[in-house]
Amino acid sequence: MLCIQINFHSMKELISLFENYTGEKNPQCILLKGEGSNRQYFRLFSSSYSLIGVKGEDKPENEAFIALANHFQEKGLPTPKVLGVSDDSMYYIQEDLGDVSLFQYIQNGISSGNMSGQEKEMLIKTISLLPKIQFEGADGLDFSVCYPQAEFDKRTIYWDLNYFKYSFLKATGIPFSELELEKDFERMSEVLLQTNTPTFLYRDFQSRNVMICNNKPHFIDFQGGRRGPVFYDVASFLWQSKAHFSEELREELLQAYLQAVRKYITIEESFFKKQLHQFVLLRMLQVLGAYGFRGLFERKAYFLESIPYAIQNLSVLLQKGYPEYPYLSEVLRQLTQLPVFQKKEKIASDPVSPLKIKIYSFSYKKGIPEDESGNGGGYVFDCRAIHNPGKYQEYKALTGLDEPVIRFLEQDGEILSFLENIYKLADNHIKRYMERGFTNLMFSFGCTGGQHRSVYAAQRTAEHIARKFGIKVHLIHREQGMENLF
Repeated sequence: MLCIQINFHSMKELISLFENYTGEKNPQCILLKGEGSNRQYFRLFSSSYSLIGVKGEDKPENEAFIALANHFQEKGLPTPKVLGVSDDSMYYIQEDLGDVSLFQYIQNGISSGNMSGQEKEMLIKTISLLPKIQFEGADGLDFSVCYPQAEFDKRTIYWDLNYFKYSFLKATGIPFSELELEKDFERMSEVLLQTNTPTFLYRDFQSRNVMICNNKPHFIDFQGGRRGPVFYDVASFLWQSKAHFSEELREELLQAYLQAVRKYITIEESFFKKQLHQFVLLRMLQVLGAYGFRGLFERKAYFLESIPYAIQNLSVLLQKGYPEYPYLSEVLRQLTQLPVFQKKEKIASDPVSPLKIKIYSFSYKKGIPEDESGNGGGYVFDCRAIHNPGKYQEYKALTGLDEPVIRFLEQDGEILSFLENIYKLADNHIKRYMERGFTNLMFSFGCTGGQHRSVYAAQRTAEHIARKFGIKVHLIHREQGMENLF
């Protein structure tokens, strides 16, 4: 049996569930990548079966997912079937819907800024199915099974707003008045609760929680759902930070949703859009709270990388204005202007070469960056043998982008000879890739904390390649939550 970084007890429980369901012994098992959740996901498979095993950290949350999944299956909704549950509800197995999320399915369109007809069709399919789970999913549902509570109300609104305030806003160091902010939070709560619908609020309806199986969308990770208004899910999907939909595409998808939802209720479009505008702001603040907690505090790379995208979305949203919340709007404008969260604009036109280069700095403690292009990754250079400025108190709070650290490294000289060899290797490799018409190449520089040596080396390499070859270089200082495009 193949097990990768897997707790033995977890596997014993999940293997037992697999064997009881399938009647087959000794399945192979693979730990699947998870980004935001504390749950662990595994693929267990034999010659005849492939199932997903889940180890949850929170029993009530597991029970909510299992109860909701069973109800949705009874309604014939496109969700995974739960096939077995441990006695303590901490482990369960479910239908395997494959490896392709909607986010991965539309990745080319996200990267190019131009969705293909096929990608757009799948997005329309997905959002057109949303009313089905909102209305038919709510039909006959015992909402008391939902976790942490049954209904979207003032309390849950304040959870989202305070999540933003304490996990993100305070971490930025922007000064603000608690009293004035609370006044706007109170007004927002009143506005959001003006309308409600007896529907299922998915809560985290976004492209990473939609799997494409047999060319059809299937919904996963709805364990945080509850009774609530339809606007929240539409906002979550259309304004997902890294999906970066254009205004035109958002409008097209919104019209597809409105057409589908009219099968269930009468919709007045102008009012719907006005109320949706309010929910987009709430969702955006909730997302920033999550990015702050998972990224700024837990230092999870995906969330750090997502912050500039969310800030860019927020900046665009504020252009339409929220006169109802003058103090909050001013605080948010200050937030969007912080240099550390700026996402560099793409260059006006792509170079002739199709080759795109991605360069990372990273901490070995957090793991080597994965290659999202699907080509298996490229060079990984270990900077830990180089004299470490992080050992000295005066450099601990600085990074490899700060002048004192740069001076330390360059005067020491070790990193310069290190990079000299890398430049020769990189130059030859890039020339061959360009000659052969390859499209992706990746360089990663790691050190102990991903703060000093790796940051300096990645920055200098990106500058060298961009200057020498004039091709697109995407630089990501993963542990610093910073990105740049040369």
